[in-house]
Amino acid sequence: MQKKDKEKVFGGDWSQEQLREFMQVDSHDGTDPDHIALIRAYRHMVPATFAQFVALFVAEGRNVQAADLQGRSAIEVMASHSQGEEYAAILQQAAGV
Repeated sequence: MQKKDKEKVFGGDWSQEQLREFMQVDSHDGTDPDHIALIRAYRHMVPATFAQFVALFVAEGRNVQAADLQGRSAIEVMASHSQGEEYAAILQQAAGV
């Protein structure tokens, strides 16, 4: 049995207000909130919606290279998942890497 590496995925049109809601996160263990927001969006958005989220994220001055407590960026986390390559590419483009 293959492990599922993505949780729920929601498509459709998202308003900027809905996208901004995904930026509102609290860190309970010291992880950078920007990292948490990116992973949360990745787990719940289709690639096209995620690209819109990332564009808004960057426009609001958020850090697309924020790391978790192990020092892994969201790009690294997503790239390690079989279904995450497209998402990692979106972040790489936004980060200019």
